[in-house]
Amino acid sequence: MYRAVTRQIEVTVEPNFLPERSSIDRGQYFWSYTIVITNSGTETVQLRTRHWIITDATGRKQEVRGEGVVGEQPVLAPGERFEYTSGVPLPTASGIMAGRYQMVSESGERFEIDVPTFSLDSPDGKRVLN
Repeated sequence: MYRAVTRQIEVTVEPNFLPERSSIDRGQYFWSYTIVITNSGTETVQLRTRHWIITDATGRKQEVRGEGVVGEQPVLAPGERFEYTSGVPLPTASGIMAGRYQMVSESGERFEIDVPTFSLDSPDGKRVLN
């Protein structure tokens, strides 16, 4: 599990390779990832936008920006959490994802929180060290 905390908002990520959605013969690899966002602060916040940088094993980068996550812009009161699962395809057996969420506080302040950088590894993508 990967974890980052920004301004008392914790984001954890658990990636999972999905061989049943992948086609190794055709160079198509697919992962799901489950993210939990927990508000440990004292102010209600809302997730407004997301920004991902997805890098495959060849170093090719893809940027994804959009409103909310999985079609939602969750509001988190102090002590509340929001969990969702999404997925990402890659043309290589491994890669890495890094991201940020733009949040807005009750008072209207906009700020960004980190999503921990996490690796995407398939069984074929694991490296053997000599």
